Amino acid sequence: MKALLKFMIVISLFAIAESKCNSKDNILLSKAFASVSGFNIAWFKNSQPNCTNPPILEIKLPSRNLRGTISWKFLRNMSNLQTIDLSKNYLTGSVSSALWSIQTLVEINVSKNRLGGSVELPKPEIVKSSAIRKINLSFNRFKNFTFLSNFPYLTFLDISHNDFQVVLPHWFINLTKLEILNFSNCNISGNLKPISGLSHLKYLDVSNNHLTGNFPADFPQLGNLKFLNVSFNNFSGEMNSKTVKKFDKSSFIHAGNFKIQNYTATPALHTRSHHSPTPPHQIPDKNINFIKKSKPKSKTKTVVLALSLASTFLVLAIGVPTYCVYKKRKMARENKWAISKPIQVPFRFEKSGPFSFETESGSSWVADIKEPSSAPVVMFEKPLMNLTFKDLIAATSHFGKESLLAEGRCGPVYRAVLPGDLHVAIKVLENVRDLSHDEAVAIFEDLSRLKHPNLLPISGYCIAGKEKLVLYEYMANGDLHRWLHELPTGVSNVEDWSTDTWELKNGSHSVSPEKLEWHTRHRIAVGIARGLAYLHHARSKAVVHGHLVPSNVLLEDDFEPRIADCALIQDRIGGSTEADVYNFGVMLVELLTGKPGSHETVNWMRRLVKDGKGENALNSSLRLDGDLVSEMVECLRIGYLCTAEAPGKRPTMRQVLGLLKDVHPNPLELTQQFSY
Repeated sequence: MKALLKFMIVISLFAIAESKCNSKDNILLSKAFASVSGFNIAWFKNSQPNCTNPPILEIKLPSRNLRGTISWKFLRNMSNLQTIDLSKNYLTGSVSSALWSIQTLVEINVSKNRLGGSVELPKPEIVKSSAIRKINLSFNRFKNFTFLSNFPYLTFLDISHNDFQVVLPHWFINLTKLEILNFSNCNISGNLKPISGLSHLKYLDVSNNHLTGNFPADFPQLGNLKFLNVSFNNFSGEMNSKTVKKFDKSSFIHAGNFKIQNYTATPALHTRSHHSPTPPHQIPDKNINFIKKSKPKSKTKTVVLALSLASTFLVLAIGVPTYCVYKKRKMARENKWAISKPIQVPFRFEKSGPFSFETESGSSWVADIKEPSSAPVVMFEKPLMNLTFKDLIAATSHFGKESLLAEGRCGPVYRAVLPGDLHVAIKVLENVRDLSHDEAVAIFEDLSRLKHPNLLPISGYCIAGKEKLVLYEYMANGDLHRWLHELPTGVSNVEDWSTDTWELKNGSHSVSPEKLEWHTRHRIAVGIARGLAYLHHARSKAVVHGHLVPSNVLLEDDFEPRIADCALIQDRIGGSTEADVYNFGVMLVELLTGKPGSHETVNWMRRLVKDGKGENALNSSLRLDGDLVSEMVECLRIGYLCTAEAPGKRPTMRQVLGLLKDVHPNPLELTQQFSY
């Protein structure tokens, strides 16, 4: 009997093991990604030799150039799926409720894609037992989301950089386990009260919204927070110097109307709402609250003292801001775009490689080499420079977060000052680790031969193990996205920058701020068109950029645009000149409307142009006037042609350049001959 019992137990265990080894996950995964180009089921090879079809625990495909729409419903039936990471791809469509019904799912990251519509969530009773701890939907095109409160174990939620246009939902109060919450740049309005009871919160970023509330009453406990950013909102309340010191002044820029206690505020920190009657230069004297009570003085002495204090305050109130403005403009004239060198930390050899580096988002990359000086840096314009990967480590403070400029689709970008005072941006290319050394060298050398005033070619490269790093000239003015959406616009912008920035090159006279704003944008559009026309038509074989967006257009001191990331390796797959023309049209729409270049914005523009109402799409900050309106509408029509749904109906970049030149010559370029 005992022998029979043991036999039955062995048979049962074998049956359980066999059932786990014969999952249908591969079939379900293939169906889910059937409409996604770039996907390869071979990535999920059998890692268990004794198992015929093991269950798939993770779908980790970041930066794989995946394009298309996922059928989420097939993932719901996968047996033991715990992690989904599809970040930094080109996925479209919406996120269905089926995704959240996966009972075993712990982490989901679909950030930096083109997902849109509503974040569809299942009914509350379905997700009562959800094990999800981390959700990242940032940098997409979502417009709305429904019920999120039934995620009892959720500790990380990032829905930033979407366009939800909703009032902050009341159900946030139920996400009691949250430690990290980021819904910055989401167009969310309403009072912040729903999150005030989140006692475990350590990281909170609600910047760039339309939020209201009282500080700190409507906020989570400040004592638990390690990071806070409430900039560009409409809060009110009081704060002291301890709070400012803990979270830094930059956390409260244009955050609303705050009273600063026991602190001599600066204009950047003493923020106020647009309707506040208090002038920014009336900063309270920090000593006023500390005047001790004393015996009554004679009337004459009191009057003299009062007059003296009033005179002193008046001189300070007028003199200090005047001096600051003078000093600012003087420094701007002397060194308009000065570049401060990052602090360089000497590199210590504690052990041999591999060397791992973590980015701000928590991802990491590894240089699998034993000795950092064994990987040379090749500089195309300065071939005699004797640099190695060790010098890059030192120049970026061990690729530290203080040197990190951005984390784009191609990988993290760092700023560095190399020996010889050479300012560069260093980009770590993701997803090219499988390329051989010789293949990578051939591609980098080919790209270095792309020479044009409106292109930003790679200056050099370094191959450290499987990691490929490219070096660019550092552009102090930043990228076009920053200029369009992060810097102030209009007349105030012209005043903040020195007036000599806006003088004509021929020295005749200044252009009015209204015309300059439009003509600057027109000049940028023409420069981008010239660069693309060169790529498409100047060589025997067209070069496709593959990912033309405002963040890939850098600006020189005179706002001449230079296109970066030309034909980088992962963008060569599936790209076409027609796709480049479409992306240029989207960028042209963004220049003229001031709105992000989304699919919705393009459709909105096309409807208005088709109905003869293109003027209604123009950005009001361009100070529309007379002939300028017709010029801008004509440029919108060019954007309309470029964004035609059928690729064959789109003009070539050579034709686009000609059309743009015919609109009106830019006064900054009257003496120049346009060519590509």
